[in-house]
Amino acid sequence: MKRNEMDGLWTGFQSGQLSRRELVTRLLAAGAAAPTVAAFLEACGGSEPPPPPPAPADAPAKAEGPPELPETKALHIGNWSDYIAEDTIANFQAETGITVTYDTYESNEELMSKLQVGAGGYDLIVPTGYIVTLLAAQNLLFPLDKRYLSNLGNIAPLFANPEYDPGLKVSVPYQWGTTGIAYRADKVSPPPDSWAVFHDPKYKGKMTQMDDLRDCLGSWLKYRGKSLNATDPADLAQMKADALQSKALLKAYLSAPVKGQLAAGDVWIAQLWNGDTAQAKLENDQIAYALPKEGAGIWTDSLVIPASAPNKRAAHQFIDYVLRPEVGASISDFTGYGSPNAAALAKMKTPVPYPTDDELTRLEYQKDLGKATELWDQIWTEIKSA
Repeated sequence: MKRNEMDGLWTGFQSGQLSRRELVTRLLAAGAAAPTVAAFLEACGGSEPPPPPPAPADAPAKAEGPPELPETKALHIGNWSDYIAEDTIANFQAETGITVTYDTYESNEELMSKLQVGAGGYDLIVPTGYIVTLLAAQNLLFPLDKRYLSNLGNIAPLFANPEYDPGLKVSVPYQWGTTGIAYRADKVSPPPDSWAVFHDPKYKGKMTQMDDLRDCLGSWLKYRGKSLNATDPADLAQMKADALQSKALLKAYLSAPVKGQLAAGDVWIAQLWNGDTAQAKLENDQIAYALPKEGAGIWTDSLVIPASAPNKRAAHQFIDYVLRPEVGASISDFTGYGSPNAAALAKMKTPVPYPTDDELTRLEYQKDLGKATELWDQIWTEIKSA
């Protein structure tokens, strides 16, 4: 490296035009050997130069932050079925003048396949935690612009820094719940307290499990004392065997639509989410819910904005609307699920308390399975086709 080049870089460093890191990078890129760079920095004292002098008073101010998102009067939402209060959309439209198109789906897998093939055209979707991680890794989510989220501080600390999205960079918690056992108290005795009930031939043809590979198969891992995120082939082989034993006794694999069958008495025992169980109980007070002693899944569904969304400002407006205490409370009162919104919890007619420390020891969040996803998919396909 020529001396005049080194002198020029040193001058830039002294004037504050180059940081220490930039200086090192430029020296190495210009051909200086690492020992030479080290010796040079040591001779310089290794300290950062003073900051550059302030700009003259008449210098134009630098623009701060990204540009404003454009306002639009349309919003396309994709959400789970029965997962919003009956008047939420109508009230939002009346207040903002934004026209909402609202669609539903029944599983994270259905949502993922829509997004990956470019279908849906959604501005706002509601995936479960580990799906947020997957979507963000594929650059399919838009980073939240928190200038438009004045109510974000209402989120309870328990949900404010989730492992699937630290710092809530791309997601806002919407609802939380658990996946356990719904049952007819007038038909089932004693009350079920274990996933083993799905192996009981006494209830053949009167039971269902979730039509969701992570929830259904995860229950059999918890039954054996394993993580519901297990990837060890031996654990997954046992999981498959337990699932096949259960399948022979099931009426069907069924998720949200099982509520009506529970109420009617066509199904006596169902693997189901706690909120959907609460909804079904409104139709028949003999429906109860149990959290299995071996443990179960806990989850948080979040509001996220696809990177391709054409109405990002409107999506932010809806998120901030939902974060209002009274709006969040009305949604959770309708769905029967817990609200991550601490301010909303105080206004709910039937509040769902946050998990206790003891309950948290038995509950586990789903995570991305990485390379094992393909094996899980293969096992699920083989079980469904058996």
